[in-house]
Parts: sequence; structure tokens; C-alpha cells
Amino acid sequence: MKLHTFKRGIHPKENKELSNQCPITDAFPASKTVTIPVTMGGAPNQPVVKVGDLVSKGQIIANGDKFMNCPVHSSVSGKVKKIGSFMVTGNGMAPCIVIEADDENRTSFMEPLDPFACTKEEALDRIKNAGIVGMGGASFPAHVKLNPPKDKKIDYVLVNAAECEPYLTCDERTMAETPDRLIDGLSIILHISGALGIIALEDNKAYIKPILEKEIADKKLANKIAVCLVKTKYPQGSEKFIVASCLGIEIPSAKLPADAGCIISNVGTVCAISDAFRLGKPLIERALTISGSAVEKPCNLKVPVGTLISDLIPTAFTLKEGEAVKCISGGPMMGFAMSSYNFPVAKGTSGVTFLTEKETFLTQEDQCISCGKCASTCAMQLSPVLIVRELKAGNVEKAKKFGLMDCIECGCCAFVCPANIRLVQRIRLGKGIVRAKMAEERAKAEAAKAQAAKNN
Repeated sequence: MKLHTFKRGIHPKENKELSNQCPITDAFPASKTVTIPVTMGGAPNQPVVKVGDLVSKGQIIANGDKFMNCPVHSSVSGKVKKIGSFMVTGNGMAPCIVIEADDENRTSFMEPLDPFACTKEEALDRIKNAGIVGMGGASFPAHVKLNPPKDKKIDYVLVNAAECEPYLTCDERTMAETPDRLIDGLSIILHISGALGIIALEDNKAYIKPILEKEIADKKLANKIAVCLVKTKYPQGSEKFIVASCLGIEIPSAKLPADAGCIISNVGTVCAISDAFRLGKPLIERALTISGSAVEKPCNLKVPVGTLISDLIPTAFTLKEGEAVKCISGGPMMGFAMSSYNFPVAKGTSGVTFLTEKETFLTQEDQCISCGKCASTCAMQLSPVLIVRELKAGNVEKAKKFGLMDCIECGCCAFVCPANIRLVQRIRLGKGIVRAKMAEERAKAEAAKAQAAKNN
């Protein structure tokens, strides 16, 4: 059987065996308290509750009035204890709402909605009102992704089931345990978009293919949905490479999958869409993988959004004493090393990896030897060494010409660099400079526009 793939990429050790046989189990924060970020994808939200309010599970607690806003719901029933800034993934501070759970388990779900009897507008409203965003990490609002501009004809919906990041297995377990939710959610998306569906599955999870195909056949969707086995290679799960592998289409620089007639959704996102229609349930909990050799028993957990990782230790999992030298929100390739365990599970948190000294790479940078390995490995066909050289020299505009903003921060370049240069970190800093400058220019333009309107 031919395996589909893309050019370049790497083959890091997968370490999936640590948790891929562990069923997803429910866990709850030991403190009975959740710290829910006010914004988890889309335009910035504002709290719509205040300290002291009683809230129900599924009640909207933060929202905005822009098209790109995606509401945030309470993941527990209880009382709002605090509203303030707390540490989130990336070690930054962000507005959060702290809710202490009670034992009443009040719910405020929506009424179930038949996705095949409602209009497209009603279906998109349901997805928006459920607060569904991409659960693979980017957290892009699903209602926006499923409503592309009218000049973008969508031919295919691709489910990103590659899960190429080492250690992470929550998507694999979701597909193995609840294939019905995945196929149902995908059929809803296909009904909205009028497209065909492809589930892109890496061949290290080939045993799931017949499970999904049986569900597809049982639902009589074989003429609409196919399962495509792709080669196990990192970063296969990136949007551009899923499209290249499954369809043989290259998405140009600065273009989106919609420009190639595609919509791409993560496994968790597709399942959440099914829940939103069938159960009226907003996105208030998610599965994530807890793994790494510093964990006594790696596992897959389903927790309320806002659960602090520190609140799961040692009740849901335990760490080997003195062995965890690095905690990563996400996987080791694209995740963020965290300074503390006191950060909340967000809608896009697919896992937390606890690494031992043997697993991580704590060493000093050496001088670049211009070997070109980073360029020959980069799946985006960039030259990371040239980008970083220009950033070091303060030439941000020239770094942009070398593809700074096209970098997907997959970490392949840093993985193969013999000089141990922190290429991805430097590129992230460079992007931050560009985005800060863009935000400053937008603010100036808006101020000038407001002044002009005032003068008139």
C-alpha cells in the first residue's frame, strides 16, 4: 500500500508506547477550583460574570461582540472567586476567571439540535455558541474556519488525525474509543460545507483504520468519507503537509488551506462539534496526554477546562521523585517549557510532558558551522540559519524576506542542529517583534482615524 507523505521532515523518537494503550479516564482538580482563561482563541473576550456570582456548568462567562469572538463557558458549577491575571501556557499572564466548584452540578447546556434539519447559519451559530475552537493547539474559532469567503470553494474537509508530536496520544485514544463521535462530527461538517471528507491517519496508528471504516460503513458514508494512511514523519500534522500528503497540493506562502479548497480540523474539534449538536454541550472539557519518563504511570485524562496541572498531582498522576527537570505544555517539539506546574488546561492543551534529564537536551549553544542541515531538513523549504543570522544582526525586514513569518515553529531545524542553536526560540522572538510593530501601526492608524472623525 502506498503511503502518502511530504518532502523533508524528520523522524524523532515517538515514545507513544508510554500512553497509547491507556484509556481516557476522567479526572477532577483536587482543589475543586478551575482557572479559566477569558480568551482561548479568536478576538479578546471580556468577562460577563463578576466575583460572587453563582454559575452553572456550560454557562457563558466571557464573550465579545466581534465575528472572531468565541465564547468561554464555565466548566463546573460553582461560585466565581476571583477575576485576574494568572500564568498560562507560554509563561505569560492572561485574564482568567477562578471558579470554585460546588456539589450541585448545575448545567446550562443548549437544547440538542438536528444538524441535518437546521440551516447552515443555525449550524454555524451552534458551533460558535458552543465555544468550539481548534483543539490541536492553534485554537482558531471553528465557526470562522467553517465559513470561508464566498470565493473560496471547499472541496475537502481533512481531519488531522496524524498526531505526529512525540509522546501525545489523546487523539489516538479518542479515535479508538469513540469513533462514532468522530464520524458523526465529520458528517456534520460535510453537511455544512458540501465537501468530501478525508481522515489523515499516520501509519503508526494503522490499527484504527478498520475501526473508522466500519463506522463509516455503518453510517452509510463510504461515498463521502475516506481514511488516508500517511507516512509517520514529523511534522506530518501541520496543515500544509496534511494537504500535500493527502491531495498532492502545495499551499503557497501566505495562503491558507481554504485557498486550496480545504478545511482542516483536529480530531478533538470534530468530536466537540458532534457533542454540541447531539448533547447541546459546549466545549468545557478535553482529553489530554500526561507523559514523559518522569511520570510514574503516563496516562490520558479528560479534565474540565481551567484545571491547573498542579491540581492533578498526585491524585490523577504522580511524578518520579526528583526526576522531572522540564515540564512542557504540549509535546517536546512544539510545546512550551513551563516555569511552574500552576498553569491551566486550555481548549488547545493536547498534553503535558514531564521530561527527565536523559530525555531533554540541556546544553550550551556553539558557533554556527554553516553546515546547512537546518535548511535541508526544513519542510517549509526555508533557511533557518539565514533567518536567525539576520535577526541577530537586527535586520528584521531582511529576516522576513528569508521567510520569518512562514516558519511553523515545528522544531525540525533545532532538532538536527549540531551546534545546538535555539533556532525556534530566536524565530519566535523575531515574530514577536514583527507582530508588536504591526500592532503599533494598527493602533496609530486607528488613533488617526478617530482623530479625523473627531475633527469632522
